[in-house]
Amino acid sequence: MASMKLRVSSLQINGLPIGISRSELKAVSTQLTSLKLEKACSQHMRRPQRASSTRCVAEAEEAAPPRELVGLKYKRVMLKVSGEALEGSGTYGIDPSVLKAIAKEVAAASREGVEIAIVVGGGNFFRGVNRWDGLERTTADYVGMLATVMNSICLQSALEAEGVATRVQTAIEMQEVAEPYIRRRAIRHLEKGRVVIFGAGTGNPFFTTDTAAALRAAEIGADAYFKATKVDGVYDCDPVKHPERAKLHRRLSFREVMMNNLEVMDETAITLCKENNIPVVVFNLTRPGNIVEALMGNSEIGTCIECGNSAGGDGEEDSDYQEW
Repeated sequence: MASMKLRVSSLQINGLPIGISRSELKAVSTQLTSLKLEKACSQHMRRPQRASSTRCVAEAEEAAPPRELVGLKYKRVMLKVSGEALEGSGTYGIDPSVLKAIAKEVAAASREGVEIAIVVGGGNFFRGVNRWDGLERTTADYVGMLATVMNSICLQSALEAEGVATRVQTAIEMQEVAEPYIRRRAIRHLEKGRVVIFGAGTGNPFFTTDTAAALRAAEIGADAYFKATKVDGVYDCDPVKHPERAKLHRRLSFREVMMNNLEVMDETAITLCKENNIPVVVFNLTRPGNIVEALMGNSEIGTCIECGNSAGGDGEEDSDYQEW
């Protein structure tokens, strides 16, 4: 009786009956189940995974190595966008169509390999210089800094919608919405192909966002500073009043800008760019394609201001150049 099988299940192989005990049948079943699981896992691993847009942007390039940039005039650039530019045809806040258009062109340049840092103004919400009686300049400037953060995170969202990994770093800590500004981390983000947006200006009152952009450009080693405006560049006279004789200057020197008090940007920003040999390109962001063309180094876009003499003279004579 001891040698008798507990229970025999009747199976057939090639038409011949065989006897298998319950324990043997269970072992065979376990093996078959294991093989099915292995096959299913293998098929799942080969199947393309569909990631959410948030994961795609936030994690897809986490382990990406630094990119090789070949044939570009500028490897790393600083783009300064005024808050007023985001208003579009409105008078306050953000025009979604303008934000989307800027994001598309920045994304296009980023995909070509340009490392892009951005500083956005806050004038579409609040300007520190436009304070009222009873509001201190320092307080007004801090409110303006917060306005730049609002613009920064909105632009970040627009860029991520275009599939571009983007980080916002602020000079004032607000960890729930952005990283604190850390120079080495910002550079690492750029090397990995991420767009970095700097918010909250320099973190100090009495400094404009133009100066903040110049400072960050120097810190990250930017090859050029692009000032996006609503005009084509720097003219020798007002093109609205004198459309027939107004001449757009393609090249100017920092000396000409400073000697003639040209209102391209504030003097501190100009000085920072001059001392760190960072060329400034003033161009019109409202013309479709201008942002990507400028960032890719098209010399026919806007006015380039750099050290040395301009193409039009030695900078010794007074002139009436103005950014209109």
